[in-house]
Amino acid sequence: MAMEEKRAWIMVVVTVFGYAAYLIVVLRRAGSGPLVDIPYVAPLLWTIGAAIVASIVLNIAAAITSPRDAGRKDQRDREIGRFGEYLGQSFVVIGSVAALVMAMAELDHFWIANTVYLAFVLSSLLGSIAKIAAYRWGFQAW
Repeated sequence: MAMEEKRAWIMVVVTVFGYAAYLIVVLRRAGSGPLVDIPYVAPLLWTIGAAIVASIVLNIAAAITSPRDAGRKDQRDREIGRFGEYLGQSFVVIGSVAALVMAMAELDHFWIANTVYLAFVLSSLLGSIAKIAAYRWGFQAW
């Protein structure tokens, strides 16, 4: 398995577990009250920070376990990386437009922040899954 594919797998795992942890914390705090009254900022920042740290640690561990592949990237790796990033960025754009519309509609900050966070999560997942699929089933550069 190429190192870039390992990085994509790491990103999928970290993204899924990080967002799941955030949802669990926020939904447990909700109880029977409205979601907009939940203090969400601290859990949001903590889960993002923990995901960044986990990603760094897991990438270092992956580099240690296969040191020959750690710094190697060929043309195919670069094209697959670009493909995954372009595909994933579509959710950033969609989430940004949605957040802009929500702000213009003067919705609560909770919904706007969570929409942006969900857009980043979906962007990461789509980009990483696209990279994994390209490594597993082939990639046709246009």
